[in-house]
Amino acid sequence: MPDLDVVDETFLAVPPKLVAAVFAEPAAWRRLWPDLDLRVYADRGDQGQRWTVSGALTGTMEVWLEPVLDGTLLHYFLRADLPAQARPRTLRRERTRRQLAAKAIALGLKSELENGRRPGVAPEPT
Repeated sequence: MPDLDVVDETFLAVPPKLVAAVFAEPAAWRRLWPDLDLRVYADRGDQGQRWTVSGALTGTMEVWLEPVLDGTLLHYFLRADLPAQARPRTLRRERTRRQLAAKAIALGLKSELENGRRPGVAPEPT
């Protein structure tokens, strides 16, 4: 069982292809996860990415983009170990830190990509 098992879901009122474009860019990975080195092992296009993780953690990470209604349900999974055996207190702190970071990424994308659009309301024509 991994030291960390972080799961998050957030609805974004934008099509999966817009969300997928963010995660398809390797330059974005360093901005989103600055202490992790990621290597794609499954590029699922508009359905997301799967990575192996090294650096501050060792394990796997996935972003699964599920089409739902007029938007995308962003599923985030991180299953990883710390490099050295950590004390329970350290594990709790790291788990909380990673959970908060995952939600911050999702809500940041929601704000940026939705650009004020409410669910059920058609996007502005471009």
